[in-house]
Amino acid sequence: MKIVIANDHGAVELKFKLIDWLSAQGHEVVNLGVDAEDRVDYPDQAGLAVREFEKGGYDFGIVCCGTGIGISIAANKYKGIRCALIHDSYTALMAKEHNNANFVAFGGRVEYAEPVEHILDVFMKADFQGGRHATRVAKLDELC
Repeated sequence: MKIVIANDHGAVELKFKLIDWLSAQGHEVVNLGVDAEDRVDYPDQAGLAVREFEKGGYDFGIVCCGTGIGISIAANKYKGIRCALIHDSYTALMAKEHNNANFVAFGGRVEYAEPVEHILDVFMKADFQGGRHATRVAKLDELC
């Protein structure tokens, strides 16, 4: 898979952890930074990731900030982006199966009960179920 990832200063360590794991699995990751803990605004980082994703060729995007909340809200402001703030295997599975999320968000300051790599793996292996969910996703896409 080809994945774009962006983060703010609150998720530098987490971003590198995800990149290392994804790369070890053979995926191509485009890192839009930031790579240091100097302050940067999460809406700007979400915008970078979305604009890169919109160029095409990506399977999905990952955005990270301190909690994952702000950057997921920012990503969802863009037409066609369905960014899910996932925090465990179940939300990761539902984000793909029911909502066909094309972005996921994580928080660098969040203590996850499961390893984030496992959560991301569940999302990546899931398939959109379509059917009644396709109608709902279409309605989501019409909101922007």
